Parts: sequence; C-alpha cells; structure tokens
Amino acid sequence: MNMEFFLPIAEVYVSLPLIFTLSLVVGILSGLFGVGGGFLMTPFLIFLGVPPTYAVPNEANNILGTSISGSTTHYLKGTLDYKMGLMIVAGGTVGTLLGILTFTYFQDIGKINIVISLSYMYILAIIGTMMLVQGVSEIDRARKKIVLKQKLHSHYWIHGLPFRMRFKKSRLYESIFTPIIIGLIVGFIAAIMGVGGAFILVPAMIYIIGMPTKLIPGTSLFVTIFVSAIVTILHAFNYGSIDLILVTVLICGSILGVQVGQKIGEKVDSSQFKTILALLLLLVGIAIAYDSFFAEEIIRSTIDNGSKNLGPVSQFVKKLSDEVPVLYGLASLVLALVLGVGAAIIRRQFSILRKKFTEKSK
Repeated sequence: MNMEFFLPIAEVYVSLPLIFTLSLVVGILSGLFGVGGGFLMTPFLIFLGVPPTYAVPNEANNILGTSISGSTTHYLKGTLDYKMGLMIVAGGTVGTLLGILTFTYFQDIGKINIVISLSYMYILAIIGTMMLVQGVSEIDRARKKIVLKQKLHSHYWIHGLPFRMRFKKSRLYESIFTPIIIGLIVGFIAAIMGVGGAFILVPAMIYIIGMPTKLIPGTSLFVTIFVSAIVTILHAFNYGSIDLILVTVLICGSILGVQVGQKIGEKVDSSQFKTILALLLLLVGIAIAYDSFFAEEIIRSTIDNGSKNLGPVSQFVKKLSDEVPVLYGLASLVLALVLGVGAAIIRRQFSILRKKFTEKSK
C-alpha cells in the first residue's frame, strides 16, 4: 500500500505525509490571516476519504492543540482578557451541548454526513464571497490611494441588554449577555462542523464587543481551547470517533504551520493575500458541493482489508478505544495539551536565544 496507512478508528486508508503537508499549509494560512484552519482542514480530510463523522471531531482535537499553543504564547505576553473569555466560554458550553444534541439527532436518522457537507458548502460560500468583496475593495482603494475612515464600534440591539459588567483588561462596560450569545453561536457551529469558530468570534470581538485589537487573538484562542475541548470530549465519549494517530499528525503539522505563518505575517502584509484565500474558500465550497451530490459512492472502499492488517500501534489504539473509552478520550486531551504547551515553550526559548544572539552580535 506504499505511502498509505490504515486508520484504526476511522477505518480508512490515508496518506499520512499528505495529511501532514496539508495540515502544515493550513496552519501557515491560519498563522498568516489570524483565523482558525478548521473550515479548510475538515473538508480536506473529507476529500481524502475520512468520513465527515470522523473528520469533524479529529479536526476539533487538532484545533485544541493549536489553540493551547497559541494561547500559551499570548499568556506569556499578557495579551489575553480572561474575564471576557470566560463569559464567551459560558455561552460556548451551552452552544456546544446543543450542537452535539443536533449532531446526534441527524446521525440517528442517517443524515449527518450531508448536514456537515451542506453546512460547509454554505459557510464557505458566504465567508469566501465576503472576503473576496473586501479583498478586491482593499486592492482597489490601495491602487487609488483612498483612505477610508471607519467607525470601529457600531451599536446594535445586543448592546441594549441588561446585566452590565466591567471588563478592566479590555476597558469595556458591557452586558454579560453580549459575549454569552456570541459564545453560544460559536459553540453550536464548532460541535457540528469541527471548527474553532474564530471566523465568527474574531469579527464579533472587533465589531460587536469592541475589544482592543491586541487582546483579540489571545482571547479568541483561549475561548477555542474550552469549546474544542468540550467538542472533543463529547465526540470521544459518545461516538469513540477520535483517532489518535490521525490527530497526532494533524496537530504536529498545524502547530509548525501556525508558527511559520505568524513569522511570515510579521514581515508581509497579509491583506494582499486575502483575495487568494477567498478564492480558495469558494473553490473548496464548490468541491464540497460536487463531492456531496455527484461523488458520494466512492468513499471508504478499503475498509474490510485494512481492519485485518493492523500494525502494533494501530492495534494498541483500537484496543484502548474499545476497552477504556474514558481513558482514551482523556489521552486525546493530554496529547493536545502536551504538544500545544510544548510548542509554545520551544518557541519562547528560541525567541530568548535569538534575542541574546542579536544583542551579542551588536
């Protein structure tokens, strides 16, 4: 089977080097644009033959690892609003539970795969179109040298809600329902689609909550840790759908990619590439539509043969998942935690060493 590997939990043959490469590329895009890569990586997994019911929770576990890594970096820098983050997490917890109930309902009636595919098709079409319009407008304004003054914080009905609270770090006086409602929406989408929700959360923090820009990435990642952890736990315990081999490859590729993307983002104006990303999202949306309606029959053709020839690592993973699902679910969380924190610490050490080397060379 050359480069192909049989996943013991998802029960499909996949190319692990290809998945690592895609995860690395998506991680670079995530680091460059400051958005989660789940809405790209989950469809890629589906295209590679991983069933949607496995692609969603495994990508959620991957997002958990990258979010821990990024959030730890922001914690060390002090660019994180815990109080605001916890309010969003409160809503996110409820939203995630509602999302899992919805996921379970559609799985029970045998429609979950098409629901996931359609969700991605519509979301990618909407986001891709909005980003394309914005990107083309920015290019046009830059060419004509037009400076556009925008109001940072518009007032909507959500700002009139009661129970206001002071958020000292963000210097805001906001109704607690504002972050809770936003968290509820993000949690619901994360549970069904296996995404971190940053593509909704980040714009909401800027335009609805009105948080300072420097606190947004860290707080968004902090929220994503809890939301993706809940999604991972519920999927692992309810369906046994987390594949530790797949997750390890995804997390390693993503963490490395995010670090590279953030470095590139420090030197390059990412707005120049917004139009390219928008076109990519639209193409992925079209590909999902084609895959859902015209190419459904060819998925998972090699299940029977592979399940009989599991290697020692695959056998161990399968046995652990079947016999001790609670321990297996916790192992997926520990894996994300260790890899995520480890990557952040390594990056921190490299930054300190580089700073010392630069000072010495002066």
